[in-house]
Order: sequence, then structure tokens, then C-alpha cells
Amino acid sequence: MAITSDEFKQVLIDGLKLEDIEVTDIEDSDALFGDEGLGLDSVDSIELVLIIEKEYGVKIQNPEQYNEIFASVENLLKYINDNK
Repeated sequence: MAITSDEFKQVLIDGLKLEDIEVTDIEDSDALFGDEGLGLDSVDSIELVLIIEKEYGVKIQNPEQYNEIFASVENLLKYINDNK
């Protein structure tokens, strides 16, 4: 069964301990890293990989795909759903 956008956003908020952010504050097209979107950093990226492995059993095998996979909330969610 596919993970919904809202379910995934809640996992992001809880797993990364994002304070003062609600599911409705996050757009599917939001960037995960950088000044726009969620503004995650390199430490968050390590935690995010671990959360994805623990919560969904999905590993990101090809480091060359990282930039594309982690470009936005929707890209990462699509990757997880496609590889569950």
C-alpha cells in the first residue's frame, strides 16, 4: 500500500524533530535542503536516510541518484513508494 503524502510528512516532522512545522505547512514540491523548503542540512540527510530504512525498509543504493531523490518531498516519497 502506498504511503500518502501526509503520512510521509508526519514521519519527516517526527523523525527529524522539526519544531513549529505542521503537515499542512509542507508542500509536496518543497525542497528538502537549502534555504527554500524545509532547509535541512547534511546532518539531517544522514538521519533521513536512517529514518527511511527503519520506517519503510527502503535503502538508497545508488549515491548518484541522491540529488534527484532528495530534491523534493514528492521525489523522495515517489522513490520510497516505488521501492517498498
